[in-house]
Amino acid sequence: EKQAAIWSGDVDEAKVIEILRDIVSYELAGVVRYSHYALMVKGPNRIPIVQFLKEQASESLLHAQQAGEILTGLGGAPKMDIARIEETHQYSIYDILAESYEHEAKAISLYRDLLRETENKSVYLEEYARGMVGQEELHRIELRKMLRDFSD
Repeated sequence: EKQAAIWSGDVDEAKVIEILRDIVSYELAGVVRYSHYALMVKGPNRIPIVQFLKEQASESLLHAQQAGEILTGLGGAPKMDIARIEETHQYSIYDILAESYEHEAKAISLYRDLLRETENKSVYLEEYARGMVGQEELHRIELRKMLRDFSD
């Protein structure tokens, strides 16, 4: 039995579900990426950078779970795989942070897609997407600050 839409407006529910599926998949890839990087860090700054990367992995898992709860609440189902992980196989601290910076850019793009799809159509989904864009932008700011040490 088909249930009535939970919002007024012209939300393309199929499109929202597909974007959320991509977000779950991408955030789960972030768990793998950041966990892998945490294992690969060497050098005198290892401990604080490993801690940062582990925190990012945990946060990616939380983000995947949050998006997954919304996704399944809308009647969708997450993919049983993760997004493709681009990797240079370079493990200097600079390379790890630079790849992380790019990873966050893609996350912002996915959440912006969700925001565009829900803006002025669903208060909850719009605010969720807006909040996630803000969190991911903050991660990029932190990574940019960490990368500055290599260019100053």
